[in-house]
Amino acid sequence: MTTSSLMSRRTFMTVSAMGALAGPAVAEMAEGPQVQTRRGVKPVVVSSRNGNKSKDAAGLTCITKAFHLLTTGTDVLDAVIAGVNIIELDPNDDSVGYGGLPNADGVVQLDAAVMHGPSKRAGAVACLEGVRTPSLVAKKVMEETDHHLLVARDAQRFAHDMGFKIEHDLNTERSRRLWQEWKRRAGRSPFLKASNRSASWREARQAMVSEGLIDPEHLHGTVHCAAVNAKGEVAAVTSTSGLAWKVPGRVGDSPILGAGLYVDGEVGAAGSTGHGEASMMSLGAFLIVEMMRGGMAPKDAGMVAMKRVVASTVDKRLLNSRGTPNFNLRYYALNTKGDFAGLSLYESSENGKRTEFAVCTDDGPRFVSAEFLLPGMAGD
Repeated sequence: MTTSSLMSRRTFMTVSAMGALAGPAVAEMAEGPQVQTRRGVKPVVVSSRNGNKSKDAAGLTCITKAFHLLTTGTDVLDAVIAGVNIIELDPNDDSVGYGGLPNADGVVQLDAAVMHGPSKRAGAVACLEGVRTPSLVAKKVMEETDHHLLVARDAQRFAHDMGFKIEHDLNTERSRRLWQEWKRRAGRSPFLKASNRSASWREARQAMVSEGLIDPEHLHGTVHCAAVNAKGEVAAVTSTSGLAWKVPGRVGDSPILGAGLYVDGEVGAAGSTGHGEASMMSLGAFLIVEMMRGGMAPKDAGMVAMKRVVASTVDKRLLNSRGTPNFNLRYYALNTKGDFAGLSLYESSENGKRTEFAVCTDDGPRFVSAEFLLPGMAGD
């Protein structure tokens, strides 16, 4: 981990102090969080790397806002959702929420899930159109229904009934332009046989990545954020626009409990970003929490999940020349003691840089190199 990859505590406090100019609420944050510790747990927020990129009007990223809120009395789930909303509303992040890369028909369909450790409740939405903040709709599913998951038009109708604004199109000029370019290059129906579709779509995607048109980490998109407060209470949220130019109606792992995320208030939380189908096949988030229940540290539990992904990936179209998965997958694990880990199937992301995740503690926000199972990159 290099010095340039970290945001120092001094920088964190400087951003907080500058935010004080925006109003009393931000000024209160600049004075420092007041934490009432009951169990000696050090609060921490863990997220995918994009959780420390997009900023709100006060200059706060997802993890810094979530950390401030949970250390000043806000419910742990409300804190992480408020952080994720920053990314969902950022038109420059084309992997989540507004401006997320659309499906093969050019329609932005969003998935999200939330889990609340203290109440042992959860909610999720899938294929939701027209609402920029699907994580908030997922929370309403948790609070207002007896169910865990609502989908498509009925999820949208529910959101409307809950008072959410429904927009005709969540594309930005950029996301629409990228879709049009992909469509021109792919030039085939999304309902071809898997072998033909895989070759056509992957070729078009990778060409656009190679030309710098798309962030390679945004092909599968997603933000995951989890936190534990000073009382040892845990919650998590995952939100995504899904695989870029996916088959319309495709649902990935993000809204699936046990795959995209899993929380047990007595144990901890885990979530994933990356290749959603692999995450669903292995139910890695659930597996990690169960391994932690048995006494494993977050890092070791995550490695168990990664090894299961490798063992269950046997389809030739999903293997590289080394016989290992030709995709990357990342897990984030956190227990109720405040121990955490970020893990990656491969050492490096598709851009060749060491895989990282984001963390915020009382030392401030920072990027941390993820533990990895396999050297190199998925495409090697």
